[in-house]
Amino acid sequence: MRPLYLRGGGSALLIDLSGEVPAVIHWGRDLGDASGFADASVNPVPHSFYDAPVVTELVPQASSGWRGRPALLGHRPDGTGFSPRFRTVASSQDGGDALIRLRSADESLELEVTLSMSPRGMLRMRHELINTSDLAFHLDGLNVVLPVGAAATEVVDLTGRWCREQHPQRQELRQGTWLREYRHGRTGHDSSVLTMVGTEAFSNRRGEVWATHFGYSGNRASYVEKTAAAPAMIGTGQLFSPGELELAPGASYRTPWLYAAHSTQGIDGLSEVFHDWIRARPTHPRSARPVVLNTWEAVYFDHDLETLRELARAAARLGVERFVLDDGWFRGRRSDLAGLGDWTVDERVWPGGLDPLIDEVVGQGMQFGLWVEPEMVNVDSEVIREHSDWISGPGDRLPTGWRHQQVIDLVNPDAWQHVYSQIDTLLSRYRISYLKWDQNRDLVEEGHRGAASSHRQMEASYRLFDALKRAHPDVEIESCSSGGARVDLGILERTDRVWASDCNDALERQTIQRWTQALLPPELVGTHVGPPLSHTTARTHSLSFRAITAMFGHFGIEWDIRALDQDQSAELAAAIALYQRHRGLLHSGVSVHADLSDDAYAMQGVVAVDRAEALYSFVCLRSARDELPGRIGFPGLDPRKRYRVAVVFPTVGMPFEQRNTVPWTVESVVGSGAFLGEVGLPMPILLPENGILLHVTEVAEV
Repeated sequence: MRPLYLRGGGSALLIDLSGEVPAVIHWGRDLGDASGFADASVNPVPHSFYDAPVVTELVPQASSGWRGRPALLGHRPDGTGFSPRFRTVASSQDGGDALIRLRSADESLELEVTLSMSPRGMLRMRHELINTSDLAFHLDGLNVVLPVGAAATEVVDLTGRWCREQHPQRQELRQGTWLREYRHGRTGHDSSVLTMVGTEAFSNRRGEVWATHFGYSGNRASYVEKTAAAPAMIGTGQLFSPGELELAPGASYRTPWLYAAHSTQGIDGLSEVFHDWIRARPTHPRSARPVVLNTWEAVYFDHDLETLRELARAAARLGVERFVLDDGWFRGRRSDLAGLGDWTVDERVWPGGLDPLIDEVVGQGMQFGLWVEPEMVNVDSEVIREHSDWISGPGDRLPTGWRHQQVIDLVNPDAWQHVYSQIDTLLSRYRISYLKWDQNRDLVEEGHRGAASSHRQMEASYRLFDALKRAHPDVEIESCSSGGARVDLGILERTDRVWASDCNDALERQTIQRWTQALLPPELVGTHVGPPLSHTTARTHSLSFRAITAMFGHFGIEWDIRALDQDQSAELAAAIALYQRHRGLLHSGVSVHADLSDDAYAMQGVVAVDRAEALYSFVCLRSARDELPGRIGFPGLDPRKRYRVAVVFPTVGMPFEQRNTVPWTVESVVGSGAFLGEVGLPMPILLPENGILLHVTEVAEV
């Protein structure tokens, strides 16, 4: 068979099909003419080894001599069939799309490998296993695996917890397995949006890097593995509960997509590949991302119509475009102890329904949004008093509570239909443009009628999203999961943005947003200005720092803005107007991050695709090592163009700690892209936990 050679965006994947199994010869830089590779791809055979060379398989299996983690784990009911011997039977390629079909030697299993390379270099891959036997097959795991280049020496992934999601950790790539298992029933607060392997000290703008993301929102395992006889491998697959997935004769299982990218320009190069592909999806939001006000940190559970009307009027005066009523509107919901699952408006709090508030919101020119948590229930709810068997779990007891919540068993068709009908009725009855769809607990003992059901529960949740989207295609949905515990490309096939964290502390958000946006473009990440005193950390930050931090995302507010004084109102209105003026740039351009010697500072920006304009923030996260920040370069500019650089926010009360004024921060400055990018400008001395926003525009030659 002819080799498969997928190319795009300066990257390439080369697969040799001349042998019995598909062998990956190369994934990395585009090779141009790759002819003649076959004779140069036969490995030597060391002593104390198999009698024939072992190749780097696209689908690693013990039957071919692979001694690492196999792609497929499973067996027949009697324990046989534990080590299938897959061999290639067919392949095809049409431009950037390819299909490889493998069959086990006893013809009892078939495996289809689907690959796709976008013009900008996004590689997608998934497997489909078909049971062609007349016996069942117990599937324990099916991993999607890719080898990385020999130059890779370090691994960076991300971890975290509630209110501290997506923090990087780095380690040396050594022989062995670096395994991350996520058993949350959702993506998880400690989930890594990217697993990155690269050359020594790879950074924002430097180094060769390979990265993967698994587009799935449930239990899964990701790993990087290096054996003595093979290149390092990145692998990911779903984690099934014991005995959960059995393929009946003729049945099949298809993995979620593995998304993979390669970059020779550091992590920013990876992000550009992911952002470009995500933005090209047919379902990607096309309208301008409206300024949001969410009521949670303004009123919490204290829902009062007149208070909320005042909040809506205050929001409209500032320029808010979407008003979201958070938790507390439905029957029995005066705290988090009760009411989940009863998705009907509480007539005691809302005797006229939600119409009076919606009339106010829409009358002020804003969209109306509503908070829901359809996958969860409180035991203290009407639905569970009537249907106690609708709680997902082992069957003989309740799973451990989490925020007084349990999981509703969506595998049960009656429970699924009940939830669908209630949310569908709300969306049909009221002028709701947006759902903040929350999910506030881990799902650690999912079961349907006593049998493990984590995979089926996730599939049922996906069906719920899909059915409501089909019925109400104009309603946008946010994926919130006690903050950033469900951020992945599986959920984003069904939603229009994610909530990166329940923490609105601007200092924490600097890190959370930077790494969430390593995968996602800014317009998909909710970024809100919280109150001066942070709800989750008790830190106090200036309004300008909070607004600058929120600027690089889908901008919003979560604060009781009724009590703002004149200066605060003016500053927040100016920030909103700045976001509205520049959101076209922020939500279409290339995200860039400078490599700085002192990590007390951070410089990030978005550069227009034609590099005629850019918006940057320069912030000080804590007390710096040196007395002066020094000259800081502006990454991503065209070295052949000339630009004007001006500070555009804050406009008053500069957060400087210096005895003089740096002239360009007042009067602007003009320089070449080469000078601004390589030499940079002398930055002002910022007070810790403060920043400035810089607008860079191309100027015509004189």
